[in-house]
Order: sequence, then structure tokens, then C-alpha cells
Amino acid sequence: MRESLRGKIIEVCDKKIALKGDNVGLSFYAFFANKNDDPDLLMEAATWWIETHKLDHFEKALKIKAMMLNGD
Repeated sequence: MRESLRGKIIEVCDKKIALKGDNVGLSFYAFFANKNDDPDLLMEAATWWIETHKLDHFEKALKIKAMMLNGD
């Protein structure tokens, strides 16, 4: 996964956790605007989320952030 996407994911997780607490969940769509202006980046995130790690549609932001920081 490219570093720019990894950084964006961590940033979004931090914002969600700050707003809603440690128990907040999110999907990979949370990292993108409602307009799909970068389909390759969206597919990169979807592949990581669905195919590589077989995550549920919604996961805890803390879990996703930890995975990003661990290089998963």
C-alpha cells in the first residue's frame, strides 16, 4: 500500500476516534470523498481491506490504525 494512502487512513482513524471515541467503527469508504475521483486508489484500499485481510464491512478505527502502524 502506498504511503500516502496509509497516512490518509491513519489521519481519518485519528479524527473518527477523537470525535466518537475508541469504539468507533468505519469502512474503507471513510477514506474517500463521496465522489470517486481516484478509482485506482479506491481499489487499492478495497483490495487491502477485502482480499488481503478479509475484514468485515465495518471495523474498529483503533484496529485499522494499529494495522497501518504495524505495516500490515
